[in-house]
Amino acid sequence: MLLIFDPLYLVLAILGYAVMFLLAGTVAPKVAGRVAGVFSLYTSMILLLLLIVGVSAGIIYAIISFANITVDILALVIFVVLVNLIIYFISPYMINISYGARPSTELQEIVNRVASRLGVKAPKAVVVSSPPNAFAYGNILTGKYVAVSDSLLNMLSRDEIEAVVGHEIGHHKHRDNLFMLFLGILPSIIFYLGYMLIHSASSSRNENRGAQLAILGIAAVVVSFVIQVLVLAFSRLREYFADTEGVKATSKDSMQRSLAKIHFFYHRYPSASEVLAESKLKALFIYALVNTIASPFVTRADIERLKREKVSPIEEFLSTHPPIPKRLAFIDSLRF
Repeated sequence: MLLIFDPLYLVLAILGYAVMFLLAGTVAPKVAGRVAGVFSLYTSMILLLLLIVGVSAGIIYAIISFANITVDILALVIFVVLVNLIIYFISPYMINISYGARPSTELQEIVNRVASRLGVKAPKAVVVSSPPNAFAYGNILTGKYVAVSDSLLNMLSRDEIEAVVGHEIGHHKHRDNLFMLFLGILPSIIFYLGYMLIHSASSSRNENRGAQLAILGIAAVVVSFVIQVLVLAFSRLREYFADTEGVKATSKDSMQRSLAKIHFFYHRYPSASEVLAESKLKALFIYALVNTIASPFVTRADIERLKREKVSPIEEFLSTHPPIPKRLAFIDSLRF
């Protein structure tokens, strides 16, 4: 029977999402407020990575040690890892087909130039058919790609396109696809381990043992969603990291103008926003819907106003991307 039709699975998923919204609306903003500015971007990423891996390893070890069902757990872990690896290997082919990716000599020249400035090997440049956006993808079999939509190429100036390309090359330079693949596996493994423990509890002949398994299973499910919130936070830090490369390749002004133009476009055209919101690849895009404002025109005054816009904590902490106001302010803070 498919898990989605299992009442237990649905109850656990609802519980987990409730925990995520609670964290995003209350705890996460307070924690972020206290640590903001305390650590550098790089230090913050290292500490958060250690926290995610440490908590995940701890709960998995606790389950293996207590549950005494090592073979089933090992099979589950192998299954989840294999599924993610299969997705990793076939996704570039699916992206190329789905988006009609096609080589572009002009875009390749831009990518080559920006890659040279950043001191890395140039990935393959392709143009895709979609609302304005850009993303980096690929693997060890297909090679690395930078995709820019045809609509974005028509919308941005040359220096703004170079900034966007620098951001995407930054994702390749920092190996973000591999980082997020690895970290994305951890919450899934822990959730399904918890789900399995609760099922095991219902069939246990020892009531005390069954209760203990159920409690550990519920705790694992809750922790899996806590880790998911941490993974989203790590993803947002990687976006800041990639923005840094866009600035290095061009300038602060070029990077800010490119982000602001994309942002204003999606507010002006709601249908394009729906396409973006429904895309399964939105975590890869340079821009993801986090918040909106109300002007279709981009001037320096608009950018300055954008920096002062209030950000919804829930929208921010449940997003793979930082809100545009924070990205613009972060770019201002960069020193090289």
